[in-house]
Amino acid sequence: MDAAALRRLFKDVRSRKLSPDEAVARLRHLPFEDLGFAKVDHHRSLRQGMPEVIFSEGKTPAQVGKIFARLAEHEGNILATRATEAQFHAVAIQVPQAVYRPEARAITLHRNRRRYGKGIIAVVSAGTSDIPVAEEAVATAELMGNRVQHLYDVGVAGIHRLLAHRSLLGEARVIIVCAGMEGALPSVVGGLVGVPVIAVPTSIGYGAAFEGLAALLGMLNSCASNVSVVNIDNGFGAAYVASLINRK
Repeated sequence: MDAAALRRLFKDVRSRKLSPDEAVARLRHLPFEDLGFAKVDHHRSLRQGMPEVIFSEGKTPAQVGKIFARLAEHEGNILATRATEAQFHAVAIQVPQAVYRPEARAITLHRNRRRYGKGIIAVVSAGTSDIPVAEEAVATAELMGNRVQHLYDVGVAGIHRLLAHRSLLGEARVIIVCAGMEGALPSVVGGLVGVPVIAVPTSIGYGAAFEGLAALLGMLNSCASNVSVVNIDNGFGAAYVASLINRK
């Protein structure tokens, strides 16, 4: 609950829309709410500008549903990553406005449409197989109030496909590049632009790709000075950092 929410709470008490006991019950959830299996951080948006994000992998549908519902009572936009359809169904029972984005494996609630980003975040994928990670980045960046454009299947094996979209790369304020195999694409993009490039290695490739390790090491050794790297398949993390850059 931020300062504006606190002011509304006190106003509701003064106007008798809320009883003092009801107001106290809400304030008990500050700064976090203990659900027994999870401690929901209701002050995350106040501290960091984005509500707590639910990492759904390893959680039961009931757990994801309850956490999502509790966050939805306090926040406008909610994101659950690495989510299954079963987890989405549990969420939808309690928050019917929630949407499942299957390619991104994300559950979103997008009620606050305000734009916080100053420019465009471009999300680029080397191959079609990298799209799920790229879509996680798209969903995250959109929910954090950015204009997002994507460019898919433009890997280095057919570099003319990338060069045909130089105008989009030139318009972007931050670029996220998702690539598996040898992970070469971020270096190429970095050499074409003068903005931050966030490289996301994906776990796509034949045996020697080692489930994304080869791409990760290649990106860490990039000779393009404007390239930074997040962990394997971490489209969410790339978009979060890109959003913070785009707000400055």
